[in-house]
Amino acid sequence: MNGTDPQELIAGWREAIDRWLGQAIAGREDLPSPLREAMAHPLMAGGKRLRPLLVMAACRACGGDEDAARAPALAVEMIHTYSLVHDDLPAMDDDDLRRGQPTTHVVYGEAMAVLAGDALHTLAFETLAEAPLPPERITRLVLTLARAAGAGGMAGGQALDLEAEGAASVSEEQVARIHRLKTGALLAASHRMGAEAAGAEPAVVDEIEAIGGVIGLAFQIQDDVLDMTASTEELGKTAGKDAAAGKATWTAAVGLDEARRRARELLGQALSRIEALPGATAPLARLARLAIDRSK
Repeated sequence: MNGTDPQELIAGWREAIDRWLGQAIAGREDLPSPLREAMAHPLMAGGKRLRPLLVMAACRACGGDEDAARAPALAVEMIHTYSLVHDDLPAMDDDDLRRGQPTTHVVYGEAMAVLAGDALHTLAFETLAEAPLPPERITRLVLTLARAAGAGGMAGGQALDLEAEGAASVSEEQVARIHRLKTGALLAASHRMGAEAAGAEPAVVDEIEAIGGVIGLAFQIQDDVLDMTASTEELGKTAGKDAAAGKATWTAAVGLDEARRRARELLGQALSRIEALPGATAPLARLARLAIDRSK
């Protein structure tokens, strides 16, 4: 994108990401039409696009361009969307509203929602495998995303979350572990994949991933705060659902005021580390603020 204003860059990236995602689905006439429609329903429902935007910003911070970041940005949003589709199923969180519209299983049925999630998951890795990048970078990107989405990341965190549901009490350490895996792993991977796409030095890649982990934890704390304080209309999903289900949340572990303080503290840590990076970091810093200073 032309220009250097962070707000304009992010707005331009968001428009491009929406366009690229639409092309990735609409152009696949080889897919059975009911499945293609069920895949497009959650993928094109909007949302913050935080994870692909972080890929774009991290790539820029490491001197890369949007062409290098395109495939990993799309892949990470496909993985995130698949996780939402499955998370909303009756067997999991049993939610009927996501991004302000009926969830995929409500519209297309549970079986088709499972298949849509599966198809988005595999399309993410197909997208990475076909990226116009050096083979060694593609290998690193595939490995990073697989680890973040799998049993040692998002899926493992979801398993721990289900195990803790309804517990009489939950410790801060338990909540931190659950959310570092369930939410933080993919946000950290988004940072890392942007740096990997740019061909950054290993030390820089590791530092950007670590910054992403801090932002991911702060993001989830804010998510728990909003579950208690925002309305369903503001969130685009059912407010108070986590508390009602007895989920392991930061507000349950440390209280609302302390959770807010922790989120602000973590944001400050992340911003200080972003400032120390060598590249064009203004978009990355702005996205870090947007991840925490939000009402949905």
